[in-house]
Amino acid sequence: MADVRVTYDKTANAAYVYFTDPQVHVYSAHTYPCDPVDVDGMINLDFDELGRLIGIEVLAAGSKLPKYLLQSAERLDTEGA
Repeated sequence: MADVRVTYDKTANAAYVYFTDPQVHVYSAHTYPCDPVDVDGMINLDFDELGRLIGIEVLAAGSKLPKYLLQSAERLDTEGA
């Protein structure tokens, strides 16, 4: 089973789920924003230059992601530092 890296900024209430090797920095070539009306928040899908999904940005993460996931995420805000 692979580990997935998740970062969370409680101040911004934003999380990012990475689907890339943590040792390799991959740049997003295309971002597909999901319709905020359909999900009651903003979710962005990031793809690399080959069209592979490399990550998901979740805004309003506190209401969109499970609490256990946010609690175990790498914190980016000063409260979690």
